[in-house]
Parts: sequence; C-alpha cells; structure tokens
Amino acid sequence: MKTITDCVHNILRHQPFLEDALSRDIINFSSLAIDLMPQVEKIMRKPVKQGSIVMALRRYNPRKIKHDYNLRNLGDIVVRSGITEYTFLNSNTILTSQTNLLNSVKNEAKAYLTYSSNFQESNILVTSSLKDTVEKYFMDETCISVADNLSSISIALPEDNSKAIGLYFYIFKLLAYEGIPVFEVISTSNYFTLFLEKEYVNKAFLLMNEIKEN
Repeated sequence: MKTITDCVHNILRHQPFLEDALSRDIINFSSLAIDLMPQVEKIMRKPVKQGSIVMALRRYNPRKIKHDYNLRNLGDIVVRSGITEYTFLNSNTILTSQTNLLNSVKNEAKAYLTYSSNFQESNILVTSSLKDTVEKYFMDETCISVADNLSSISIALPEDNSKAIGLYFYIFKLLAYEGIPVFEVISTSNYFTLFLEKEYVNKAFLLMNEIKEN
C-alpha cells in the first residue's frame, strides 16, 4: 500500500529543479507542503494533512548534484537568425534526398544546414534562403512540420565538457527559470546549439553571457 511518504518522494524524484532546491536547503517545507497537497490528495484519493506532507519532506534525502565545471570556460557565443526547420517522415528515399540537397549547397559558403535523424523522422535546419532548395529535393517526402523565423545560439564548449557533470542541467535550469522555451537542441563534441523562436533569442543571449561572467 502506497504511503504519503512514498507519494511525496516519488513526486520529488520526478521534479529535478525542485529536488535541486531541496538539496540546497532553500525551500520552506510548510509552503511546499501546501503546494504539493492537491497532487498528493489526487494520488492518494483521500484528504491529506499538511503536517503529514511536511514530515515526508523532512524524511526525504535529495540527491546532491556534483557541479565540477567552470562556466567561465565556455567559449564564444554565435547568434544566427533566419532559420527554418523541416521535419520529414523517414522513408526509403530520405537519404537520397538528403544527399542531393547536400550536393546542391556544398559550394555555398554562407549556407547553413544541419541534419539530424532518428528511427522515425528526420530534421533539417537551414538558412531560410534555402527553403526552395529543400522543398525541391524533398518534394516526394512526407513533411510533418515546418517552422520559420527561428534563431540559433551556438556556444563553444570547454575541452573536457564530456566529463562535466550537470553542465546541460544547469543551462536548461536557468532557461526554464527565465521562461525561455527551447525549440530544438543540437550538440557536437565541441559545440552546443540552441534553436529558439526569435522573440526569445535576445533574452537567451544575455543569459548565456551572464552564465559565463558569473
């Protein structure tokens, strides 16, 4: 039988931002108990006392995230605007379409093109000036969605970024706290790129600079 303590601890384990704050002892248990009460009562299917939730919170031992990186080591930040994202359903011809597209733009120095794929669909992020080219070579593919007027923020990562614990968590946490939605993310060994709707890019750029300076 599930107890109030089990219920509260399960909720906390699925809310990493909240768990992080608890690990730093910066949350008032009484206020948090009031906030959690409707959710706990819904799961338990019965009224629950605030004090019972407070006791469950006091018994909780949050995981402490070890931050072993220095965000001042982040490299240059490059902002690019005028990007369009296409999402296509994978098919037997999708790789041929991709190859034809890459061959058509390989000599265009200022062209921006990023391609990613999983088992079900493929994404193409391109300079908006290449929209006609993409639509030409993918005209026989099934287009799931198109998003215009995106901007990107590319950040050079430190050399040891693959061993840094919590680097991406910290960046995404700050973006979430500032109410900045991330449309798409692409990373390589040395660069991390956020794709945002254009109304959020200036705020995100200022935030990334603040991260480097603090």
